[in-house]
Amino acid sequence: MTGTIIGIDLGTTNSVVAIMEPDGPRLIPNALGQMLTPSVVGVDLEGNVVVGQVAMDLMVTHPERCTSQFKRRMGSEWTVTLGDRSFTPEELSGLVLRSVKQDAEADLGRPITRAVITVPAYFNDPQRKSTIHAGQIAGLTVERILNEPTAAALAYGLKDPGGDQVLLVFDLGGGTFDVSVVDVMDGAIEVKASAGEGFLGGEDFTRSIAARLLERRGLAFEHVEISAPRQVSRLLQQCELAKRALTKRDSTEVRVPNREGQLDLDPAASVEIVTRDEFKKWTEHLMARIEVPIRRALGDAHLKRTDIQEVILVGGATRMPRVIERVNDLFGKVPSCTINPDEVVALGAAVQAGLIGREATLDDLVVTDVAPFSLGIHISKAFGSEQRRGYFLPVIDRNTTIPVSRVQTVTTIGSNQTEIKVEIYQGEGRRVEDNLLIGEFTVAGIPRGPAGQPIEVRFTYDLNGVLEVEATVAATQRTFTHVVTRHSRGLTPDAIARAVEAMKILKTRPREEAVNRYLLQRAERIFGEIGADARTTLGEMLDGFEESLEIGDVEAIERHREALAAYLDILDSSTGDEQGGGGDGTW
Repeated sequence: MTGTIIGIDLGTTNSVVAIMEPDGPRLIPNALGQMLTPSVVGVDLEGNVVVGQVAMDLMVTHPERCTSQFKRRMGSEWTVTLGDRSFTPEELSGLVLRSVKQDAEADLGRPITRAVITVPAYFNDPQRKSTIHAGQIAGLTVERILNEPTAAALAYGLKDPGGDQVLLVFDLGGGTFDVSVVDVMDGAIEVKASAGEGFLGGEDFTRSIAARLLERRGLAFEHVEISAPRQVSRLLQQCELAKRALTKRDSTEVRVPNREGQLDLDPAASVEIVTRDEFKKWTEHLMARIEVPIRRALGDAHLKRTDIQEVILVGGATRMPRVIERVNDLFGKVPSCTINPDEVVALGAAVQAGLIGREATLDDLVVTDVAPFSLGIHISKAFGSEQRRGYFLPVIDRNTTIPVSRVQTVTTIGSNQTEIKVEIYQGEGRRVEDNLLIGEFTVAGIPRGPAGQPIEVRFTYDLNGVLEVEATVAATQRTFTHVVTRHSRGLTPDAIARAVEAMKILKTRPREEAVNRYLLQRAERIFGEIGADARTTLGEMLDGFEESLEIGDVEAIERHREALAAYLDILDSSTGDEQGGGGDGTW
């Protein structure tokens, strides 16, 4: 197969695309010239699907028409209705992937059909398959599903290939937390162990601030989120800005919107003060959750904290001083962050894409990864004369280097038993009820005879985290094969083809309109945050810009666009929006 392979960091809050070139990996900007594309999808008032920063601004004014954090829902039956259409997590992720794919095509000037896509190291089997399906829906052949900490290690290994050392990759992103122990030796990058949490990230820290501010006013976050979604949507935006401000200052102001999502211009009515010490106290329960995955990864790698020579920070949430402080406390050393934590995973994905594409500059680089979960089957155990069901027999233990193929032998438990059901589980529990059922199939044709007829069960786990299970009846050498597909939302090739066709008929605006749509939506968001005089000025500028768009006057469009953008920058600055259009991402 030929063709350029791109690397994509499909993030919970932001997605990034990169390409491997002779001089090294390079990030590809989106239509707005930004490297980070918010992982937000919306349907605007005209029924058009919007993705990225436009959707992010739309979420502030019309939260019911937008959705985010759907990466956390991958592999589940969750759906959301936007406008008059229902979307699955795979379709939403497919829309984000399609957007960054189009950015790559515009930048490189050629079609793109192949990609390496990153996932959290602790993503389970259904979540990995859903990510592959999302890529297929976006029109991509997914060459490799790559663990995010492994991608970061690749980027750092390429940047500093000399010397042997044991690294710990600490990856706290917008929605997930991963930690990986990595051995770097003379151009070889070997992942020794990984662990993590699928629901811990920067978004949780932002929501903690919002919950406490509403609590100050006698309100419960969960209740307000349902009864006044616009208030919560804009409050989360303000709390995100406050979280960023607290990385530089000891205290900051947060403007609390009313139930309609409008910001009261009277400071006495709307402003709350949040100190860094309060933020630390409010999020201590979140910080405590980082230690269990660290202990698990170190234990599986048979290492102590003092064996770690360098800690690498990955993910935007690692910018928080409290995170840096906690990592320093745990390992007794200041963590490293010499590559932008928002961009390092995409850069590593591009390196992996280069390895697959046999990029000449990577000939000396070798990388191995591990299985994040134990994989096994349901068995019965004998207790005296009684057989008790419900026990888990691991075939592949967690943190085994992949690709891997392992065998366990099981036997029939009844006389003249002619078939068995192989139930496949993923997890670390002793009993199957504590693990995740990911597939099952029946083995038939076992010759009649006494109990104890042997069956060999082989698990083969590939680099994409796709599992194939074979069961061979020893007496007949007949083999039954099953590729795990459970919890993949039934996305057969036909179902994926239908999803691709459905994606094609969705109304989307041309990519070249992105800057104009972004300015209009950004202006709508800011309009609700400013006073009457500024509103009048902004309204007049919007009228002029929209009129020039309507008549298609290119010179007038450019003139109005530059003036509007400059005025919005001034207004954003005056309302405390340090992001200025999303350039630093959401963490």
